[in-house]
Amino acid sequence: MITNIAKTFLKAPRSAQLGFIIIAINLFALAFAPALAPFTETEIIGKVWEPGIWAMDCSEEAIELHGACWSQLNDDRMDGKAWLGTDHIGRDLFTRLLYGARNTISIALVITGLSFLVGMTFGFLAATMRGWVDQIISRMVDILMAFPTLIFALIVLSVAGTSIPVLIVVIALLDSTRVFRLSRAVAMDITVMEFVEVARVRGEKLMWVMWREILPSTLPPLVAEFGLRFCFVFLFISALSFLGLGLQPPTADWGSMVKENSGAISFGVYNPLIPAAAIAFLTIGINLVVDWFLRKAAGLREEY
Repeated sequence: MITNIAKTFLKAPRSAQLGFIIIAINLFALAFAPALAPFTETEIIGKVWEPGIWAMDCSEEAIELHGACWSQLNDDRMDGKAWLGTDHIGRDLFTRLLYGARNTISIALVITGLSFLVGMTFGFLAATMRGWVDQIISRMVDILMAFPTLIFALIVLSVAGTSIPVLIVVIALLDSTRVFRLSRAVAMDITVMEFVEVARVRGEKLMWVMWREILPSTLPPLVAEFGLRFCFVFLFISALSFLGLGLQPPTADWGSMVKENSGAISFGVYNPLIPAAAIAFLTIGINLVVDWFLRKAAGLREEY
């Protein structure tokens, strides 16, 4: 398996290889966050919004105290480990970034997987049975999609609470409507093919037809959609956390980290840009891989 992954990576274009590297870095941070982090997730190790170890403090106070521009690396209290500085209450930003990757990415994967399980099940069911079953499911999905996703989520989370299980169920339910539309549309073309009709004539049960006959033929667009939907869910969780209805403090989350440190920009400290950049880089990496996968599935030649 490792050999096949290595061959696929080497044969991929440079843009896709960059995407794979970005994803691998984030997965590595997700898996080994406690081992990589120099401090605990909630430990206060310094003052508010202190710079990273390579940052130079050339303020009048620093020059008067040290006689020259002062490097954070020389601060013994920080022990040279606050690579990215501190946040709004003095916690290590690098540590929070690692744990934020673990929390945000893990929850986004669970939500995306659950939304695909629900959306694909009902999408294949509607495409296979058609008739009144298709009409009832489709109209229910239309009702959910009639409400703006963010507003609907804000209303539900405000009433039901912002615990992680509630957050997962609400976002997965909302996101499954998009998966339903795609899986139903793709399955509609598959259900009229001869091999599906043959399976029905053989007397295969509904679940067999859905998962053994229809699913394999719909994998390329669904796999690509999984990557895109993960990006949307990932950004949606970050947006909810920024608004205060996502993961709650002191749990580290990239969206809430941007919110908590946004005031630093007014003082010339750009710590909030670090988690925002992490969100952007992961999204770009996934989209690079998804774009390559779609081109490969379509049989298009890669030249870059």
